[in-house]
Amino acid sequence: MTETAVAEQQARQEAIRINRVSLDQPWEWLDKGWHDMIRARKYSLTYGAVIVLLSGLITLGFVNEGLTFMVPFLIAGFYLLAPIIGLGLYQMSAHLERGEKLHFCHFLEAWKGNQAQLGVITAGLLIIMQLWMMSNFVLFALLYTGMHPPLENFFSTVFLSGQNNIFALASISVGFVLAWVAYAISAISVPMLMDRDVDGFTAIRTSVRAIIENWQAMTLWAGLIVLFIALGLMSFYIGLFIAMPLVGHATWHAYRDIVPQED
Repeated sequence: MTETAVAEQQARQEAIRINRVSLDQPWEWLDKGWHDMIRARKYSLTYGAVIVLLSGLITLGFVNEGLTFMVPFLIAGFYLLAPIIGLGLYQMSAHLERGEKLHFCHFLEAWKGNQAQLGVITAGLLIIMQLWMMSNFVLFALLYTGMHPPLENFFSTVFLSGQNNIFALASISVGFVLAWVAYAISAISVPMLMDRDVDGFTAIRTSVRAIIENWQAMTLWAGLIVLFIALGLMSFYIGLFIAMPLVGHATWHAYRDIVPQED
């Protein structure tokens, strides 16, 4: 790449603007997401059904292998990777926005469009997930005072018994911080990489700026995401059939409102 091309690319990246959004707009994103889900129901709900099926099969595999204690960590991982899991839903909303026909395999279409940079984001989220799990092992070794619980009762004994509140508080605090880091770097960056020719680090910086400049609306949006996904998870994943497509389509509209379209 020539120096001129590099300079032009850097200028484009620096020119990315961030809109200010109000506390009302997260509700509008949900409304627009719902309409997208209805318009694309054949593809959108199939996408949700595949997520439910895969989540159930993975969980069943852990249970059959006697690793039931890992299921809560699996659920935490779902939250961290949800921005990538929803990639195909962003692509559907982009097609609807442009009045284009929909088809199956939107995830692969979106991934192939910028797979190298989307890989950067995915790797970052996987690293955060590993940090959370490793930090729990370290905290467990330092702060857990009782006898090592059996694996099948690990989560209930350690987190729900009320006998290890220091460890539980430390683990939840670390998880909260890492979850916010994951949200900050991925809330806008994933749909942006699907939509624009930018590198992963530029998309991450833009996403962090969007969170900082719209912290009230984006905090509300984070809470709504947690709520809807939690409802889906607590229904033995069945609720993800609706929750994940709704949140995915709404995320596209959040990106559209926060980052103005290119001229």
